[in-house]
Amino acid sequence: MIAELGLALLWIAAALACLSLVAGIIFLRGGPKDLASLVRPASVAQGVLTTAAFGLLIALFVRSDMSVELVARNSNSLKPMIFKVAGTWGNHEGSMLLWLMILSLSGALIAIFERRLREDTLVATLAAQAALSLGFFAFLIFSSNPFNRLPVAPPDGQGLNPLLQDIGLAFHPPTLYVGYVGLSVAFSFAVGALITREIGPAFARAMRPWVLGSWIFLTLGITAGSYWAYYELGWGGWWFWDPVENVSLIPWLAGAALLHSVAVTATRNALRAWTVMLAVIGFSMSMVGTFIVRSGLLTSVHSFAVDPERGTFLLALMAIYIGGALTLFALRAGTVAEGKKFALLSREGSLVINNLLLTTILALVLLGTLYPIVAEAMGEKISVGPPYYNKVAGPLALILCLVMVAGPLLAWRKDDGRKLRSRLPIAALAGAIVLVLLVIFGGHVGILPLLGMAVAGVVAVASLAPLWGRNLRRTPLPTWGMVIAHFGVAVCLAGMGAESAFIKEKLVAAAPGETVRVGDFDVLFKGVKPIAGPNYTAIEGTLVAMSGGKSHVMKPESRMFPGLMGTAPTETNEAALLTRPGGQLYVVLGQPVQGADGRADRYQLRLWWKPLVWWIWLGGGLIAFGAALSMLGRAQLLALWRARRARKEEGRWK
Repeated sequence: MIAELGLALLWIAAALACLSLVAGIIFLRGGPKDLASLVRPASVAQGVLTTAAFGLLIALFVRSDMSVELVARNSNSLKPMIFKVAGTWGNHEGSMLLWLMILSLSGALIAIFERRLREDTLVATLAAQAALSLGFFAFLIFSSNPFNRLPVAPPDGQGLNPLLQDIGLAFHPPTLYVGYVGLSVAFSFAVGALITREIGPAFARAMRPWVLGSWIFLTLGITAGSYWAYYELGWGGWWFWDPVENVSLIPWLAGAALLHSVAVTATRNALRAWTVMLAVIGFSMSMVGTFIVRSGLLTSVHSFAVDPERGTFLLALMAIYIGGALTLFALRAGTVAEGKKFALLSREGSLVINNLLLTTILALVLLGTLYPIVAEAMGEKISVGPPYYNKVAGPLALILCLVMVAGPLLAWRKDDGRKLRSRLPIAALAGAIVLVLLVIFGGHVGILPLLGMAVAGVVAVASLAPLWGRNLRRTPLPTWGMVIAHFGVAVCLAGMGAESAFIKEKLVAAAPGETVRVGDFDVLFKGVKPIAGPNYTAIEGTLVAMSGGKSHVMKPESRMFPGLMGTAPTETNEAALLTRPGGQLYVVLGQPVQGADGRADRYQLRLWWKPLVWWIWLGGGLIAFGAALSMLGRAQLLALWRARRARKEEGRWK
């Protein structure tokens, strides 16, 4: 009954989405005013019912109900509980229901809390959100039903992909989905404002917290996903330019541009067309990524390769939503004025350059991701890898960082450049010092890592410039947030440059008792032993890393997950990491090597010393933390404004 109830809730929620859409359209076309009062409660009820349906799907996984096809294909009674729950979204159907739940909840939250927009704009926004939800309800119910029953229940399930049986993957997808769906809310706000022609500060202020929140979650999701791939896949890298990695980065780039643009529209009533267009682009890139990952066009450890019918369904939804929004924008473009004018040398001007660079990088990454797919469809095999992205996107990213730190030192509307002339030379000096030291003492360093670390020095010093001469106790939280986020970019950039420039690698076949030298570490291989996990067996290596008179035990594993219900056994590597202030020692245990007598007397070991690599994820955390501080500061300002407004209203009534 649980599966049937879950499907029934989806049908009812879909009907409510249809009600919101139809009532909103009739109201906006001059229909009865009472229809507007239906849209809010219908949106709230839709969010509640979809959340309940997802809760029932979790219950089916927790109970290991193998009569449900999705549970049988993606779970097993022997799995630890955390992975039973994570199995809910570790597949195509469950992840799409998670996506839909967040989408519906977002609409409910808009209906409950949004009070700044005109009634017609709010109704149009909720109707647009309902239209998005309705398409995904149709996709789930007719093409990807997560509650489908099997005619005969198997004795047990096939289990979750072993690569996904990691605590990081229990939280990585939901974090990314919140980010993706936050961009869908920005899309709905943009469509609503275009329909009612209310494109101004009020619309931007309503959109801004959703954009900021979605960008925070995208940052955390991408950072966590990078770290998961780094330690779980055993290849030792933090970014491979995998197509599915790219389709998470592309919306992040669009969100970063939108974040700055919507702030200008909200505070200075400028960049209106930029804000609307970037809102459409941001969600469009999320849809493109969803289509690529779920259409079966590519194979990746991150992707859900499904049948072409589902890909066609998603392609149709993408054409309707993106095509409809772009058509609406074209029809309303004449009414979307840019707002108040500004000089090129101003904070607004720097943000326009910032947006141009971000969208150019976005286009180059999108081109590199889609071109091999298009070429293969035309019968030609082409691979686009890290060299392309590093050469075309790397230099632009460094220029973007320099523009980013100059912007906060400029005044709004027009600036004479006095602050730039007085403060940037100090930052430039810091970058020059880093550059000279690297050239003298760094040995042979590639040009891109060299420039990256030099730019990191400039960004680190310049990011603190907005605090110079201020009373730090009275500095607003949004300013602190901007400073910390920009400083996080410097930390991240320094980690990327140092890891790329100074990485040390050793690949050896070692016998117990042998010592391997990598970086400043002498690593003694003591041997291996078999161990048993909750749902796997493993060979665990024991190594002792020695440096500076201190020793540290490291235990990499080679795990074997048994084949379940006709599936093949799967082998995974669990890297051992030793984190020090200067970087990380990374060790992977490989295959046994047979000696002359046929016995395995040696094991493959792969060791890396990665200077400052952990700064990459520290920087990502600082960027998200800074954005969260900014969001909190904006919420405080909004609360103060509402309190003052309430006091004025109270005084008026008295």
